[in-house]
Amino acid sequence: MNKINGKIYITSLLFIAIGQALINSATAQSLSKKFNVLFIAVDDLNDVGIYDNPEVKTPNMQRLFKQGMRFNRAYCQYPLCNPSRASIMNGLRPDQTKVYNNTTNFRNTIPNTVTLPQLFKQNGYFSARIGKIYHYNVPNHIGTDGMDDPMSWDKVVNPKGRDVLEKDKIINPVPSRAIGASPSYYSSEGTDAEMTDGKIADGAVQLLQENKDKPFFLAVGFFLPHHPFVTPKKYFDMYPLDKITLPRPKPSMDDLPEAAITTQPINFGLSEQQRKESIRAYYASVTFMDAQLGRLLDGLERLKLADNTIIVFWSDHGASFSEHGQWLKSSLFEITNRTPMIISVPDGLKGMASDRLVELVDLYPTVADLCGLTVPVSQGLSGKSLRPLLVNPDAKWTEAAYSQVKRNNIMGRSVRTKKWRFTEWDEGKAGMELYNEKNDKGELVNLASKKKYSGMIKELSFLLRKSYSPDAGN
Repeated sequence: MNKINGKIYITSLLFIAIGQALINSATAQSLSKKFNVLFIAVDDLNDVGIYDNPEVKTPNMQRLFKQGMRFNRAYCQYPLCNPSRASIMNGLRPDQTKVYNNTTNFRNTIPNTVTLPQLFKQNGYFSARIGKIYHYNVPNHIGTDGMDDPMSWDKVVNPKGRDVLEKDKIINPVPSRAIGASPSYYSSEGTDAEMTDGKIADGAVQLLQENKDKPFFLAVGFFLPHHPFVTPKKYFDMYPLDKITLPRPKPSMDDLPEAAITTQPINFGLSEQQRKESIRAYYASVTFMDAQLGRLLDGLERLKLADNTIIVFWSDHGASFSEHGQWLKSSLFEITNRTPMIISVPDGLKGMASDRLVELVDLYPTVADLCGLTVPVSQGLSGKSLRPLLVNPDAKWTEAAYSQVKRNNIMGRSVRTKKWRFTEWDEGKAGMELYNEKNDKGELVNLASKKKYSGMIKELSFLLRKSYSPDAGN
C-alpha cells in the first residue's frame, strides 16, 4: 500500500469509527428516555417462525423483529411454565425462587419479592395484565385468575373464548394423558375474535385505548401455542399434512441418561401420521397466535403509542415435537430451552440480531434499566441489563446460559456455551450429556462417554457448578 492510499484507508477507518460512535451515542441516548412497556408473553413457543424457519408462517413476529432487536441465543432458566414465569417476573433463578413445579406459588417461598410489574406500579405506572403472565392450568383455568399475583397489578382481565367451550371436541392422540398434557388439537369453525387469544388481543387494545394518556406497563399473555392446539380451521388449512416434515430421529437412545427421557414410550407410541397431525396443529397455533400479535401491534400504532412504547416479546420456554422422541417440555435439550426474544425500543436499532448468549432472567433488569427505575438492592437480581447489546449487538457478553429441571428428587442442570451444551443429572451421579452444538445441531450424539472429551467435560462441569455454588472449586 502506498503512502497516499494508506492515508485514505486510515482516514476512511476513522470516519467509520466516528460514524459508529455517533450511532451508538444516539442509540444510548434514546434508551435513556421514559417509555411505556408492552410486555408480551407467549406459551411454549420454540424456534419456529422467529428464526427464519421456512415451514411456519409468522409475518408479525418478523414485523416485530424489523422494529427491534432479536436475540438468537436466548434461554429459559426452567423449561416448565410456573418455574420459568416465577423466574422471569422476579428476575431470579429457580434456586432463588424455590419454584420447581407448577403448583408452588412464589409468594409462599419469597413473600417479600418485588415483581417486575409491581416495580412499575410502585413508580407510578398503570400496571395491568390480560391473559396468561403467571401460571395457569391450561385449559381448565382459562377465564380465571389462575396463579396470579394481585400485588403486581392495578387491573386484570381474564378472557375466555370458544376454544375453551369446545373442549369436548378436542382430539387427544394420547388418551392416557389430559388434553392439557398431550399434543391434543381441534380445528374449530370459530373466528379469530371468538377464541381466547383473539379476545386477549382485542382486550389489550382496549386497555391501551383507556390508558394511553398515562404511563403504563401492560402485560399481554397469549395462551397459544400451548396445548391443546385449538384454532380456527383456516390456520390448519395453511399446513397440508403431506408437507409436514418430522425431525431427524436420534440413531439410538442408549447414550442418554434415564433422567433425560421424559416421554415414555418414545413419541408416546404415536404413528408417523399422528405425529404429523399434532405438529401441523402446533404450526397452526403458532400462526394463529402470530395473527393476534399483529392485531395488537396494529392497535398500538393506530393509537399512536408506538413511538413511546418499549415492546418485549418472549416465550416462557420452548417445546419438543418428536425431537429425540420427546414431546412438549421439561427436558434439557436445546429445543426446549432456547426461547424467542425480541426487544423493540423506539429510536433504537431496527432489524438487528444478536448472537450473544442471554437469559430470560435478564428481562427484569433490562426493562427496569430502559425505563430508569431503581431496583431494590434486596431483590438480588440474577440477570443483567441487556442495554449494551441493544446499542451494539456484538458487544462483549456472558459466555454461558443456564437451565435446570427437577425430575422427582434428581436435579438436572445444563450450561450452554457458544459451542457446547453440557448437562449433569444429580451432579453427574445420574448421568451426563455433552453435545457439540456447532457440528450436531440436533444433539443426536451424546459425547459425554468419549474419553477424548474428558478435559472439556471437566471445564464445563466447573462452569456449571459455579453457577449455583459460587464456592465450587475454591
